[in-house]
Amino acid sequence: MAKKCDFCKTRIEQGTGKIYIKKDGKILDFCSNKCEKNMLKLKRKPRTTRWTEEYHSIKKGAKQ
Repeated sequence: MAKKCDFCKTRIEQGTGKIYIKKDGKILDFCSNKCEKNMLKLKRKPRTTRWTEEYHSIKKGAKQ
């Protein structure tokens, strides 16, 4: 089963990416350091970040 990045929702190839485990036991998968920093350090939301798939799916829904 292919994993998806928890921030940008792109497919992560097997053997690549990063896994981050929070103190509460939640597991976060990231495709790159860029996604990890945006979510954890900069506290950005994927809905408001223009280069994520979630942002574009929300914009498409708003146009219709």
